[in-house]
Amino acid sequence: MSEIPALKRQLKIKSGAAKRLLKENGLYQKETEDLQRKHDKMIADGAEEWDLKNAKRLVEESNKMVTDTNDRMGRAVGELRDVVIKARTEPSFAEDEDFMSAEAILEEAAM
Repeated sequence: MSEIPALKRQLKIKSGAAKRLLKENGLYQKETEDLQRKHDKMIADGAEEWDLKNAKRLVEESNKMVTDTNDRMGRAVGELRDVVIKARTEPSFAEDEDFMSAEAILEEAAM
């Protein structure tokens, strides 16, 4: 019986982490696109070499963050999936709000 509250708590924790990382990943991807556009515009405008190198470095750093958040998001979604599978075996979670929220986050991550 004590497993149900622990499972519910894990659902909340893992859902929150996956949701945060999904959002973070989207923001970093948008930032990378914006920085790449800015870098391309600087090339077209004939900016100084130092400015171009600095802009390119920013794009590379942003790409590294996208890769990092992708990895962390993948792990968080995998852990959430495991908890959701475990929760499906408990009939008390059929209409649970946290369980439904976790499934919605998994669907969003699958897209």
